[in-house]
Amino acid sequence: MKIARFSHDGSISFGIVDEDALVVLAGDPMFAGFETTGERVPLGKVGALLAPVIPRSKVVAVGKNYRDHAAEMGGEAPGEPLLFLKPNTAVIGLGDAIILPPQSKQVEFEGELAVVIGTIAKNVAAADAHEYIFGYTVANDITARDLQKSDGQWARAKGFDTFCPLGPVIETELNPDAAIRTRVNGELKQDGRISDMVHDVPSIIEYASSVFTLLPGDVVLTGTPAGVGPIVAGDTVEVEIEGVGSLVNPVRAAK
Repeated sequence: MKIARFSHDGSISFGIVDEDALVVLAGDPMFAGFETTGERVPLGKVGALLAPVIPRSKVVAVGKNYRDHAAEMGGEAPGEPLLFLKPNTAVIGLGDAIILPPQSKQVEFEGELAVVIGTIAKNVAAADAHEYIFGYTVANDITARDLQKSDGQWARAKGFDTFCPLGPVIETELNPDAAIRTRVNGELKQDGRISDMVHDVPSIIEYASSVFTLLPGDVVLTGTPAGVGPIVAGDTVEVEIEGVGSLVNPVRAAK
């Protein structure tokens, strides 16, 4: 099941994707369940598909979780998940612009699978992780690579406004071998599979929840395959995960 957050007639609603329409839900399904209003909105009449979730507290991310990406960054994949945080103010949705900050001369894309937490999770065993997952969406972990190197830690490089595109929808089911691909201006840059992760989703949830209490609506980014590279103003970046959807964002210079 695919769940969208969207604008329509001056309000923001949630809906279940049903072919070419959205079945409008009575509230946020993470908290109100899947009660419908009886209204259907054709996708062509939707104002915009918005970021499907705005994390209420945090975006937890995992670095170097694909061996080929760790190698291209000049190292090996860590033995344990390498965690960092992105602020929820970095989140944007489908079609929103990634804004290049003037502080950086080397901003790069990183296509990733994102996990949306559905219930309070603390010290969760990997075998039980599925009970705490609401669904999955597509993410782009935008990174100011030069600042990541110069700062020695990742908060600034990963945390600028617009540096966490999410969307277009939340999918409640996931093929664990789904393909993940990133294109810039239509040219394929990343081509991997979710199954290539060093630490899989249940292991990440177990590890992260042993450190932070994960709250409903929190988002966990699971790492990127090899092929990351720079983006410049005027580019269009598309991250696609098989069975979930395509997240497309233009790139703009800061004004």
